[in-house]
Amino acid sequence: MQYSSEDYIDHRINKAWLTYNDAKALAALHSWNSSINRLYYACFYIVLALFARYDIESHTHSGVKTQLTLRFIKTGRLDRPLGLLYTDLFDFRHKGDYGDFFDFNEQQVMLLIPQVEHFIREVENLISKDAPSPI
Repeated sequence: MQYSSEDYIDHRINKAWLTYNDAKALAALHSWNSSINRLYYACFYIVLALFARYDIESHTHSGVKTQLTLRFIKTGRLDRPLGLLYTDLFDFRHKGDYGDFFDFNEQQVMLLIPQVEHFIREVENLISKDAPSPI
């Protein structure tokens, strides 16, 4: 079966929201590092949907972070705090997944949950706009 770019975008948006809900469920279980992982991936999936909307390719997590910064944060299409949130989550996910003897705590995770919801909503709004293509 052949999927359209709209199918892919819708799939990634849905995956972002499902992953965000997984992060909240993991937080409720006090699984802080796993919740951070899912918060990062929720943002990652919505950014992939954004990139699909504008035909932007990136093949690595670092590349996604760089392209998001260059094409959407530096151009003012997304607010700078959203770019900083994505960068922080990128670093946190790496630290939580690969750092030995490192654990996030409730305060850190609970602060991030509403910020990630805001990030997803803002990127989703940008996906639905008929705006000129980013640089």
